Amino acid sequence: MDVLWLWRTKLGSRDKIDSTDSHSPESPSLSSRSSLLASDVGLIVRAEHPNPFLVLGPHRSEEEPGVAIRVFQPQAEQVTILWGNHDEEHPAMRIDPAGFYEAIIPLAGGAPAAETSPSHYRLRITEVSGQTYETYDPYAFPPLLTDYDLYLLGEGTHFQNYEKLGAHVREVSGVRGVHFGVWAPNAMRVSVVGDFNRWDGRVNPMRARPTGVWEIFLPGMGEGDLYKFEIRSRTGEMLTLKSDPYGFAAEVRPKSSSVVAAIDGHKWEDAEWMSQRAHFDWQRAPISICELHFGSWRRGPDGRWLTYTEMADELIPYIKQMGYTHIELLPLTEHPLDASWGYQTIGYFAVTSRYGSPHEFMDFVDRCHQAGIGVLFDWTPGHFPRDAHGLAYFDGTYLYEHADPRRGSHPDWGTLIFNYGRNEVQNFLLSNALFWLDKYHIDGLRVDAVASMLYLDYSRRPGEWLPNQFGGRENLEAIAFLKRMNEVVHARHPGVLTVAEESTAWPAVSRPTYVGGLGFDLKWNMGWMNDTLRYFSLDPIHRKFHHGELTFSMLYAFNENFVLPLSHDEVVHGKRSLLAKMPGDDWSKFANLRLLFGYFFSHPGKKLLFMGSELAPWSEWRENASLDWNLLEFPPHQGIQRLVTDLNHLYRREPALHEVEFDWPGFQWLEVHDADASVLAFIRRGRRPEDFLVIVCNFTPVIREDYRVGVPERGFYQEIMNTDSSFYGGSNVGNGGGVAADPVPWNDQESSIKLILPPLSALIFEPKRD
Repeated sequence: MDVLWLWRTKLGSRDKIDSTDSHSPESPSLSSRSSLLASDVGLIVRAEHPNPFLVLGPHRSEEEPGVAIRVFQPQAEQVTILWGNHDEEHPAMRIDPAGFYEAIIPLAGGAPAAETSPSHYRLRITEVSGQTYETYDPYAFPPLLTDYDLYLLGEGTHFQNYEKLGAHVREVSGVRGVHFGVWAPNAMRVSVVGDFNRWDGRVNPMRARPTGVWEIFLPGMGEGDLYKFEIRSRTGEMLTLKSDPYGFAAEVRPKSSSVVAAIDGHKWEDAEWMSQRAHFDWQRAPISICELHFGSWRRGPDGRWLTYTEMADELIPYIKQMGYTHIELLPLTEHPLDASWGYQTIGYFAVTSRYGSPHEFMDFVDRCHQAGIGVLFDWTPGHFPRDAHGLAYFDGTYLYEHADPRRGSHPDWGTLIFNYGRNEVQNFLLSNALFWLDKYHIDGLRVDAVASMLYLDYSRRPGEWLPNQFGGRENLEAIAFLKRMNEVVHARHPGVLTVAEESTAWPAVSRPTYVGGLGFDLKWNMGWMNDTLRYFSLDPIHRKFHHGELTFSMLYAFNENFVLPLSHDEVVHGKRSLLAKMPGDDWSKFANLRLLFGYFFSHPGKKLLFMGSELAPWSEWRENASLDWNLLEFPPHQGIQRLVTDLNHLYRREPALHEVEFDWPGFQWLEVHDADASVLAFIRRGRRPEDFLVIVCNFTPVIREDYRVGVPERGFYQEIMNTDSSFYGGSNVGNGGGVAADPVPWNDQESSIKLILPPLSALIFEPKRD
C-alpha cells in the first residue's frame, strides 16, 4: 500500500478543500501554513466533519511535493512524526490552537514511496501534562468493511454481521488494534470514546460508509479496553453516549461501558455432543428442563454471586443427579436491572459480566455438554429497555424501535418494541440468534413473550394500537421475522431447538413454515399450566365440580408440540410458591405437591420445572438471594427432592413416557368420567406395542380401596411409582409392589386390576415381562 493509494482512497477526485475558515479566522498559523484547510479544520475541531478521513491522516501536500500528515490531538503540546524504518523525526506545526497539527514529509523527487503502508509512520505525542507516548495514526488505515459486507448489511442478510460490527481485535498491516463498526444512519458524526482518549469525542471520529455504517481501526487498543460510541445526530439532538449494540462484553452494572473482548480461540471439547446433536430426534427423546436463574440458584458464603466456573463445579453434578436432560438459563445477556431477571436486555451480544468472562461462560457450556446436559438460552427479541445508553433513540432517531408509541411502546413493561419491518433490525436480531448458537454452542432458544410480538393490540385498549395494512390486529412484520428466524436457525444449526412462550390460541406455532406455521419446535402449554394450578389450589372437596379443568387439556394436547411449564413466572409477584398454593394443612400441602409432580411427569408433553421446585420452598422465588437449601434439613422437603429425582429418571428410562408425546397413539383414557371420586386413569404408550404404562391419580385425600381400572392385557402390573410412598414423605399406602390383572372387562378393556388408591397420589404401573 503506497502513499498514492492512500491519497486516492482518502481524497478521491477531491484535490482542494474549501478555504472558508469558520473556526479561527485570525490564526496566523492557518494563513501562513495552509489556508485551504481552514473550514475543514474548523469542522474537525468542533467534531462536526462528516468524513474526518478527508482531512486527517496522510494526504498529498498542496504546498510542496510530499505527504501532509494531519493530526488532531486536543491534549497535545507537541506532535512529532516518526517516519520510515529509521524513525526520521518530523515535528508537526500547530495550525490551530485547539490541537490541530500538520507535518509535511518531503519525498525524493516528489514521488511516493512504494513501500509506504499505514505502519510506515508513527506519532509521538507529548501532552500538556508532560506525558509522552507513541502510537500509529488511525487515519492512515483503510476501511476494512467490504462493499459486499455493506450490501448484505443493508439487505438484512448478513447473518454473521457480529463479525463485522462491534469491536474486534485485529492486526492490520502488522499493527495490532481494534476495529470498530456501528450502524447509525442518521448520525452526523460518530466517535469512539474511552479512557484511551479521555472520553473526548473529538479525537477519534469514525469513517462514514454507505448504508449508514461507521467504522474505524484504532491501533494500540486491545482486549479489556472500555469504550462507547458518542453520536451526534443530524436532527440536532444533544450528544449521546451509547453502548455497543454488538459488543461482546460490558461493565458490571451500574456502569455501562462496553468492553473490548476477543471471544474466538476457546478450545471446545464437546465435539461428540455437537455431532450427536445434529441428528437429535428430539420428538422421541426425553426432554426434562430445569429452568435456572444464574444469580440465585446458589450463592457464596458471603452472599456473592457464583462465577460461571463455580457454577459449573456445583450445578452440573446436581443437574446430573436430579436427572434433568437440559437446563434453560433465564437471560444471560447484559442487562442493567437485576430485578428484570435479564429480560430487559441492553447487550444482546454480551454475556453478562456479573458472573465472569465470555470464555468462562463458554467453558460452562462446554462442561455441560461433556456431562451430557443440553443448554437452552432465554432470548428476548420482543422488547428492549429505554435506558439512555442502550438501543433506544440510538442515533437521535427511532432506529431500532417504531416512532409511533402505538407500535413502538410496550404498555406492560414500559419497554420499546423492535421495528421488525426494517431490514437492518431484522438482521440484528437474526444474527443475534445465530451468534449464541455459533459462538457459544447453545442448544436452543426459548423465545420470550411471543404473544406480545404477534398481536398489535396486545395488552392495549381500543385507540391505543394501529391495525396492519389489511385492517387486522396481527403484526405481519413480526410474524415474518419469527418464521424467518426459525428457518435460518434450523437450516444452519440442525438439532437446535426453538421454543415459543406463547400464551394464546395462535394456530400452528410449532408447525413448519411450509405448512403455514411459525416454525418453532416446541410451544409452552400455558393453558395446561393455568388450569392445572387452579385445580390444585382448590380444596379437594370441591374438585369434583372442576374435573373438566384437568381433562380439558387433552382436547388440544396434540395441536402443538407442547412443553409443560412450571416456570419462574408461577412462583413470583404474589402467586405464591407451588407448595403454598396447595390447600389444607402441611401434610395435605406436601401430598398435593407430590401428586402434582406425578401428574406433571406422566402427562403428554416435554417437561420444564423451575429450579428449587424440588426443595418445596414455602416462600416465593427471590432473584436477590439463594434458594432455600436449608430446607433439605427437614424430611418432607427431602422427600420432594427424592421424588423429583426419581420421576426424572423414570421419565428418561420409560419409552412410554417420552417417545410419543405429540400424538394420540401415545395416550389413551381409561377413566375420565369419575368426577365424584376425582380420579383419572390413562395409558401412556411408546412406539412398540409392549411399551406402555398405566397411570392412576387420586385427587382427594380419601383412600379408595378396591378401585378397579381396566388394562389392555393380562398379567402382573408392577407398581413402579407411588407418590405416597414413605420414601417421599407419604403415608405409605399402596399395592404391595403390584397387582395381577383379572379377566374382568372394565374401561373398554378386556382385563382390569383392583387397586388401593392412596390419598392425594399418583400411581404408575408397568406390565411385568418375563
